Amino acid sequence: MDFLEVARTTFAAREFTEDEVPDDVLYRIFDTARFAPSGGNRQGWKVIAVRDPKVKQKLGELCWPAMRIAAAQIRAGEVYWQSVTATAVDISDAASDESLPIAIPMFEHLEDVPVVCVVAVDLNVVASMDQYLDRVGVVSGASIYPMAWSALMAARNEGFGGTLTTLLASREPEVQELLGLESYEAVAAMLTFGRPPKQLSKLSRKPVEEFVFIDHAGGEPLTA
Repeated sequence: MDFLEVARTTFAAREFTEDEVPDDVLYRIFDTARFAPSGGNRQGWKVIAVRDPKVKQKLGELCWPAMRIAAAQIRAGEVYWQSVTATAVDISDAASDESLPIAIPMFEHLEDVPVVCVVAVDLNVVASMDQYLDRVGVVSGASIYPMAWSALMAARNEGFGGTLTTLLASREPEVQELLGLESYEAVAAMLTFGRPPKQLSKLSRKPVEEFVFIDHAGGEPLTA
């Protein structure tokens, strides 16, 4: 596929056919993704490719509390899981409230996804330039998410697809124990891969004029 087509049509695929993702295809996906940049080129990533249905099912169940919290926050009129203003939702109660919906069916049947890849990053080698700021850290992601996104684009190029979710991070200690990760190996993402029943060719995104400005946040928008 043409690069621009891949970049502009890699969508969040959450439904898959019964087709498997063969090991040689998965290898090619990450053989491409490994060329992504990372801070100091330290490449602190580790990927656990899960095919065991029981382990996949457990990973799905670990996502449920975060999704229930999100559902409760949406019901309360909040932007779910944002960190700027305190939530009015009782997080503990929401996490265990089985009446709250699991909004994405895939997570109730994660064992049916052909392959689930948990992406971790070694915090010993990540430069977290914002660690002393009075806000949640985001900079560390620069050393892991380019690789994850490259994997999704590589999957698209292979005729497969997937999506990236960070739901598992909310249950990091349990994920680390389940998969044998060390305490310093942060759970950054989960990638689900399979063959979508349909490949989308047109995605809806904000135009450049809405997020690129000249010289100042209040400056003129960039136009063609």
